[in-house]
Amino acid sequence: MATVSGAQRPHRAVTPPAANPAKPSARAAAGAATGPARKRPAARKPNPAGHLVGYARVSTAEQDPALQLDALTSAGCWRVFTDHASGSREDRPELVAALDSLRSGDTLVVWRLDRLGRSLPHLIDTVTGLRERGVGFRSVTEAIDTTTAGGRLVFHLFGALAEFERQLIRDRTLAGLAAARARGRVGGRPRTMTPAKLRLARALRAQTPPVSLGQIAVELGLPKSTVAGNLAAQSPTPADDPGPAGRARR
Repeated sequence: MATVSGAQRPHRAVTPPAANPAKPSARAAAGAATGPARKRPAARKPNPAGHLVGYARVSTAEQDPALQLDALTSAGCWRVFTDHASGSREDRPELVAALDSLRSGDTLVVWRLDRLGRSLPHLIDTVTGLRERGVGFRSVTEAIDTTTAGGRLVFHLFGALAEFERQLIRDRTLAGLAAARARGRVGGRPRTMTPAKLRLARALRAQTPPVSLGQIAVELGLPKSTVAGNLAAQSPTPADDPGPAGRARR
């Protein structure tokens, strides 16, 4: 059988098989085996828990808090609240905002102790409230840090001094009241129903017919309840009513 040398066999074009929609591809099958593709979770914002929160205060708007702000920033505070108000005022909105922003593990930082508290008892109460919430306290100037054992000891001493001060004030107040009572002085507001007004009210009520309580109140310039209460509580004294013996002597 004769062969033809040098002749090349023509190449046949291979047509890829048509994709069967009913049969998924291998890559799609692998994806289906591993489950649906999940989106990458969005990056969370940093949690401020455990951060240092600063508080600065100047007495007037003309004063510059730059010194305090620099000290608090150098201490590592990530946020600083600033009030322009006297330390004796209770309505300090930035202090309220600073206390509200604190979370367990945070630390409130001030430049000096008097920037936070109106007095030593107020300072102790504020720091005690922070400690109950799991919040620390730090003063830059006095180098006090309640997150350390030494700082807690110092504040225990402050608390004892504040209690001692309150007890001294109480004792002095009670001693002053006792001395005033010994001299015949009684505290409280002055009485509006004086003895003279009380005698006049009794005389008006003793008339025939008796004058009404409303008219007596208008005459004396007193509330009707005051007149009624005093007339009901006060009985005639010997000086006001001499009695049968006195009237006989007259």
